[in-house]
Amino acid sequence: MFTIFIFCSLINLVDWLQNHLIPCPFKALTGIDCPGCGFQRSFIALIQGDLSKSWSLYPPTIPLLFLFISTVLLYRFQFKKRSFIFKILVLVIGNFVMICYLQKMFFS
Repeated sequence: MFTIFIFCSLINLVDWLQNHLIPCPFKALTGIDCPGCGFQRSFIALIQGDLSKSWSLYPPTIPLLFLFISTVLLYRFQFKKRSFIFKILVLVIGNFVMICYLQKMFFS
């Protein structure tokens, strides 16, 4: 019974998210995709369990979610080199986002 409730709640959450996507103001003004365009649809595909669709829509979704979660954990718990770890994560994942964006803009 409990699993049915969770499954139905997840379906309702996904439907609600799909009906309430936030339009990209950068794309609305310029007509060009921004480096974050596709994140919402990719996140919804990830919630539905479709990893390949999520990756094809926006590859940096999983690394960005990892960055968000690790940031919370780094600042919640006392790590000796949390500032250094955070800077490295931001640089690596930020570069990944920009590489994916440039690839989408110029090679797709």
